[in-house]
Amino acid sequence: MRTTRRLRDLLAGGDPPLLVPGAPNALSARVVEEAGFGAVYVSGAGVTNTYLGMPDLGLLTMSELADHVAAMADAVDIPLVVDADTGFGNALNVQRTVRRLERAGAAAIQIEDQVSPKKCGHFAGKEVISTAEMVGKIHAAVDARDDEDLVIIARTDARAVDGIDAACERAARYGEAGADVLFVEAPWDVDELRQVTSQVPGLHMANMVEGGLTPLMSRQELADLGFTIALYANAAMRGAVVGMRSVLAHLAKHGDTRAADDLMISWSDRQALVRKPEFDELDRRYAVGREEGSA
Repeated sequence: MRTTRRLRDLLAGGDPPLLVPGAPNALSARVVEEAGFGAVYVSGAGVTNTYLGMPDLGLLTMSELADHVAAMADAVDIPLVVDADTGFGNALNVQRTVRRLERAGAAAIQIEDQVSPKKCGHFAGKEVISTAEMVGKIHAAVDARDDEDLVIIARTDARAVDGIDAACERAARYGEAGADVLFVEAPWDVDELRQVTSQVPGLHMANMVEGGLTPLMSRQELADLGFTIALYANAAMRGAVVGMRSVLAHLAKHGDTRAADDLMISWSDRQALVRKPEFDELDRRYAVGREEGSA
């Protein structure tokens, strides 16, 4: 089954919200899949942090993102939900972005209504484009997809600029324009989260950012509020940094890693994670073919 269809089925399933962890690269996407999650989020912030070592300030290019998406789609079988920031320009740019990311392997593409260059949804100083311009971008995204099951997610950052009522009004307009999932970024409290799902028809995504503006909620609490997706965009990456720091602190203190086995994945587990046994089998299969062809 196509990953787009699988994601649609997951969103229509009977046990919401769908937990979607983020991953900044193919290796971490493998870890998400190994952990049993049904989908993985390609975080623009995560890719920017790990690939560029820079903050989430709209510095990533569309081509850099597409290359990461292609590598991740090749590494895992679960659907990729791709953060495409503002779509990298106007409505025409959005069309090109959707086509490129769909070809790269995206099952869902998220576009937001910030002024470009965007900022992390939990940073101060954001600005948003007009509702009409964003509606045009959503129409462009819907028209550009080749697979009708490709999920279009519309995010609004208007809460920080104009308040929760304006954000809900925008989300409703984006749903009317054809967005499949609606994402009001950074509500400030439980009442605002409840307002989003109670006032705006459609499927909704909640972004759980540790240390961010929105209170962290349990899966059951988000289910009770009516959310379809619970996003944990950078939890795995942040945990990985803690692990790297622990190993490096041990190395700096002791001068070797002989007593650091419990801080690292084992050699054999590492090779299994990146599918070395599968590649070894392919290597043997094609080696036999070469021998037969030369005989």
